[in-house]
Amino acid sequence: MKILAIGAFALASLVASTAVAQTQGPQNPGPAIPGVCVYFNQRLLATSTAGQAVQARMEQLATEVQGELAPYGMSIQTEINSLQQGGAAADPDGARRTALQARITEAQTLEQTRQDELRYTLSEQRRLISAAVEPILVAVYQERGCGILLDRESVFILNPAMDVTDVVIQRLNTSLPTLSFNRLPVPAQAAQ
Repeated sequence: MKILAIGAFALASLVASTAVAQTQGPQNPGPAIPGVCVYFNQRLLATSTAGQAVQARMEQLATEVQGELAPYGMSIQTEINSLQQGGAAADPDGARRTALQARITEAQTLEQTRQDELRYTLSEQRRLISAAVEPILVAVYQERGCGILLDRESVFILNPAMDVTDVVIQRLNTSLPTLSFNRLPVPAQAAQ
């Protein structure tokens, strides 16, 4: 049984969103190309105040879920140990094993539900951040006279003058300083 899988999921998704350190490019990156701008969404998610609030809250929610699931794991393990030590005499008619299997299934179902809720909650918070970022990106794009906006993940080395990420983060921090939320149930159509 994978009771701690939710914690691993939460940490993996947070590590992925915080593993955004850019490599140092050459000291002379070349000229800034007029009309070409670059934006790094992963850095925004990792360093904006709203992104950091989402990361911190998701860690709290994952810890809460682990606390909710831990008693299942402990009681199941206790019953397994009891059945193993007692042998056939501990469960002559198989009723305890049947009840144990039902408890394991119940725990696995609950764990899957909580994993789905955490994934959905994270995606909804990222969607809210993206909705707040979109008009900021459009404004910065127009202000900087961009003819094209590239994703930083597609660009290996660039002239920092072409990167608009810091300006977008500053404006997002002003317009959406934080997000407060709880674990969200997955809508029926999304669960299918």
